[in-house]
Amino acid sequence: MLRAVLIDLSGTLHIENQVIPGAVEALKKLFETNLTIKFVTNTTKESQNFLYTRLKNLGFPIKKDQIFSSLAAAKYLIMSRQLKPLLLLSPEALEDFEGLACPVEANPNAVVIGLAPNEFHYERLNDAFRCLLNGAELIAIHCGKYYKRKDGLALGPGCFVKGLEYSAQCTATIVGKPQKMFFHSALGDINPAQAVMIGDDVTDDVEGAMKAGIRGFLVQTGKYQPGDENKISTPPDAVVPSFVEAVERILKEINK
Repeated sequence: MLRAVLIDLSGTLHIENQVIPGAVEALKKLFETNLTIKFVTNTTKESQNFLYTRLKNLGFPIKKDQIFSSLAAAKYLIMSRQLKPLLLLSPEALEDFEGLACPVEANPNAVVIGLAPNEFHYERLNDAFRCLLNGAELIAIHCGKYYKRKDGLALGPGCFVKGLEYSAQCTATIVGKPQKMFFHSALGDINPAQAVMIGDDVTDDVEGAMKAGIRGFLVQTGKYQPGDENKISTPPDAVVPSFVEAVERILKEINK
């Protein structure tokens, strides 16, 4: 019996400030059911408040506590291990890490990297490289290859994480999708077999969820490229044109 639906945000419900056609209405239908709904996102350019405000302004009827982000998972990791990191994050995301950055006069014992275009220049990456050489741990909020903007596909943080790993000869700890623990944390006490993940990233959303025991629905919006469903060893449980059709399948299933 289906009990929960995990939903990706960027590329699945919206692309920047453009709503995927029909997504608001489809989400409202989903909220009329008794299903637990969580929005799971690797978005690292925006704090939870910034992201919540954007979604509300776009017309999505969500609550802030329904958003489970890789930023929140990274913050928990930093606090639980009492790390003092060098933060390679966008200004909009730094709100969630207030008071957690390494003081200027101290040496960072971790480097935390998210999607931060303004931070990805030689001098800043070299600072991170030197911290890693001095023993700091590399923490990647996620390793996305690319994402969809309104002007087309754009590089994600993955290539910068891999570059630092290569140069500093270290291995990053990854906290967001597609890590199994991330999906399980979002579900809480719900059995993964009773959940569905809807997303546009065949690797981080769909394959990651399926490896965590969750069914994966791939939408052909956002970063989706023709043939993506053939790039993973186990095919998605469903490939649908958009979030609207994914919700229709779920509603048919629970109303049998």
